[in-house]
Amino acid sequence: MRLHARLKLQEFGRRRTWRDVLNQACYTVKMTDEEQTYEFSEFSGQFSDDGVVVELRIYRQAGTNRDWTLEVIDEEGFSTTWEDPFPTDREAFEEFMATVQRDGIQAFTDEPPQTVH
Repeated sequence: MRLHARLKLQEFGRRRTWRDVLNQACYTVKMTDEEQTYEFSEFSGQFSDDGVVVELRIYRQAGTNRDWTLEVIDEEGFSTTWEDPFPTDREAFEEFMATVQRDGIQAFTDEPPQTVH
């Protein structure tokens, strides 16, 4: 189940982008809001479809075997997060792909899909 609330990511008054994380040397990052370190899946990264680009984040608490969280961030910095974690990062990625296939990538943006006749 996906959260319907959309939150704008911010860090110390500025927008935090996924590019900030990808530019780091490894896939772990210290998120100061929670004071925890997270491990990011190799499935995480930029995803583009139908002219829309989103950042896919699949992560879990570093150093654990806990389940994976699935989060999608649109070009404006708004986040859509699934409420239920996934046992594997592959399952989280497959859920993301199934959602894009079923609902379209526009499901993660504020803009409604446009139909071209």
